[in-house]
Amino acid sequence: MTVPWNTRGRREVKLQQFQNRNNNTSTNGNKKVVPEAKQALDRMKFEIAGQLGINLQQGYNGNISARDAGRIGGNMVKKMIEQQQRQMSGQQ
Repeated sequence: MTVPWNTRGRREVKLQQFQNRNNNTSTNGNKKVVPEAKQALDRMKFEIAGQLGINLQQGYNGNISARDAGRIGGNMVKKMIEQQQRQMSGQQ
């Protein structure tokens, strides 16, 4: 039975969000549209982190700053946009 959000404690809500995230059923829109692309995205993430001089490890990387995480993600998006633009223009 689902308990209304206003009757549950903050800890229970956070636990449910964590469990949803780990089950890939997150309600925040972070589902992988193409799950098969996960390995390629991980490779890209580690490649970009290396180029930026950020030391990533397999698994949890909660020790890196939000700024560094944003730099990695931002550069990933930039690279994916560049790749898509090349593909759409017929270049490779």
